[in-house]
Amino acid sequence: MDHPINILERYWNFTSFRPEQEAIINAVIEGEDTFVLLPTGGGKSLCFQIPALAKDGICIVISPLIALMKDQVQALNDKGIKAMALTSGISYSQLDTMLDNCIYGNYKFLYISPERLQQELVQDRIRLMNVNLIAVDEAHCISQWGSDFRPAYKNIALLRQLKPSANVVALTASAKPEVVDDIVKELDFIQPKIFKNSFERSNLAYMVFHEDDKHYRLETILKKNPASSIIYVRNRKSTLDISAFLKSRNISATFYHGGLSNDEKDKNMTAWLQNQNQVMVATNAFGMGIDKPDVKTVIHLNLPESIESYFQEAGRAGRNGDKAFAVILKNNSDKELVINQFLNVLPTVDFIKQVYRKLCSYFQISYGEGAYQTFDFDFNSFSKTYQFPAILCYNALLFLDRNSVITLSKQFKNKVTIQVIISNNALFNYLNTHQSFGIIVKSMLRMYGGIFDHLTKIDLPKVAQKASVSEGELIHTLQQLEEDEIITLNLAKTDAQVTFIAPREDEKTINRIAPIIKQQNKLKQNQVQAMLDYIENDSVCKSIQLLSYFGETDVEACKICSVCINQKKKEAPLDITSIKRQVIEVLETGAYNSRTLLEKINCSENELKTVLKLLLEHDIIAITSNNTYKLSHL
Repeated sequence: MDHPINILERYWNFTSFRPEQEAIINAVIEGEDTFVLLPTGGGKSLCFQIPALAKDGICIVISPLIALMKDQVQALNDKGIKAMALTSGISYSQLDTMLDNCIYGNYKFLYISPERLQQELVQDRIRLMNVNLIAVDEAHCISQWGSDFRPAYKNIALLRQLKPSANVVALTASAKPEVVDDIVKELDFIQPKIFKNSFERSNLAYMVFHEDDKHYRLETILKKNPASSIIYVRNRKSTLDISAFLKSRNISATFYHGGLSNDEKDKNMTAWLQNQNQVMVATNAFGMGIDKPDVKTVIHLNLPESIESYFQEAGRAGRNGDKAFAVILKNNSDKELVINQFLNVLPTVDFIKQVYRKLCSYFQISYGEGAYQTFDFDFNSFSKTYQFPAILCYNALLFLDRNSVITLSKQFKNKVTIQVIISNNALFNYLNTHQSFGIIVKSMLRMYGGIFDHLTKIDLPKVAQKASVSEGELIHTLQQLEEDEIITLNLAKTDAQVTFIAPREDEKTINRIAPIIKQQNKLKQNQVQAMLDYIENDSVCKSIQLLSYFGETDVEACKICSVCINQKKKEAPLDITSIKRQVIEVLETGAYNSRTLLEKINCSENELKTVLKLLLEHDIIAITSNNTYKLSHL
């Protein structure tokens, strides 16, 4: 067996492990059932990847996140390590071949979703595999008290029956004590080795500021700390608006959200990673797998939905150990906004039943049928057809996805069918006068033999590649051919694919998961309330509040958060004389508003307000018609 440190150096070019990693890896190699709770950025993936590489056989990795599976498989393949992921959209014959490769092809990692474990073919082939380890990523999904509970995770216990000699390692970045207990129980751990790093980040200052003008405070924070930063916002439009605002203030910024093309994401990400842009303005779609050690500040302009998600996002600051800041900017409207965004859009059981019935009707699924049928899905068309509120409808579909009724995969693409409606001779006569269309039309004729006889579905990227044109140019040509009555063209945009996992049983299908829906709605309400309690509690150290949420007690105050700093200032006597002198010296050079004075004077906003009030009462300063302050004798 190769030594773990040799594997680390060979594939990852590191010469030492992070804290806890080596002990975890040794426990896994020794065959122990192991629970790993490491905060974001703690290097969880290495805790199963290195033991799997150290032993003969293949590691089965269970993950609910398609994007993360693809990223990890790509990263392993780039290192010359054979890995594959069984994602949606794979045909039966492809699945059959891929599983055979896992048995006979020296693959080291097989990434699968928990839903895949329901398939008999998958179960049969796993029995034949030489499985050296079972890794359960995002393990909190197995607990009904976890923030992303997925009933399909209960299927993982089946792996213990299929491969009783393989040990299991469960990994998560955030879990409350009751969730940890639930994970250990559900995975049937015997005398587990439990590794729980403290959530304490001594270099990270948690700040909550009440701000009526968030844009101004945002600008001052970023100019005071001109280093790599992330700003989290509520929606895609805000990523554009805030990045444009920052650029207008000479702060370099880019943006990231789920609707960008892969090229745009890569371009914007690279610019930020290479510090060409100081700030990344993003929705919560940004962050998974990001490990930029020099992030100085993470700012939330809008309230997160839970302490769990906030802790992960805030934790992307200061991974190099230098002092860093996690800031929430709040105002009086935030409570209502967070309730509208996260609670008022929770679908009831009855609404989910309604959406499910209409979804079956939309795709003409007969009662008792539909299992593992996949359809291109235009969400906007569906929600408008049945007049469903878009957000509520989308959340209902997500519930159906998490509960293994359907699989909903975001997949933006053009679905195109065409048929040539003139004769062969007429077509080539047309091309004689429209020679610029020749290469595109001839490419399609060679790729699709029945294009004269019936509507034929064409693959836009493949045709564009063969004809050496862009997809946009290809679509424009097809539209012109339709206008000239050469072809019939059906060009439909789809933004997702839906795969029905369970056969249609209407009421019965949803009744089985009704208790889970109600419990998850209640959990979401508790999480939002915990977030509101956190931002409103100005008497307890912010770090202590966060650590106690995750079950850590007997923790000392951090001394660097917004609460601790305010308490220090209250204890320290206010140096009014010094601040008065500074104000007068600045106003001797001209009239200024309070914001400019605050930038020029070393004091807090409340201290400045106190001093300005005193100076006004004693007629030492006066307020101008422009709402600035000036010395009374000038």
